[in-house]
Amino acid sequence: MVYCSACGAQISPQAVACPQCGHPNAVNSAARGATGEIKSRVVAALLAIFLGHFGAHKFYLGQSGTGILYACFFWSGIPGIFGLIEGLIYLSQTDAVFSAKQRVRTF
Repeated sequence: MVYCSACGAQISPQAVACPQCGHPNAVNSAARGATGEIKSRVVAALLAIFLGHFGAHKFYLGQSGTGILYACFFWSGIPGIFGLIEGLIYLSQTDAVFSAKQRVRTF
């Protein structure tokens, strides 16, 4: 259980918003994309491992600029190596760490 940052009520970490005050849950709001859906760490990892050379995981995470860069240089093989490494990193992280890092690195 976590606590709401607005009212202090005890809420589930999977809750989208506090049932008491309606404030967005800070743990889950970081993993949301521009359309508001929650981004899955496992899906991002699988996309990075298998389609990382095209930047599919970057597009999935809402990092279009980096995704375009990966797609432009897929022929070199370097984005594929980066994708494999990023996929393994995503799999080794907890959901909370993954969500927090996605909030910081959205460009």
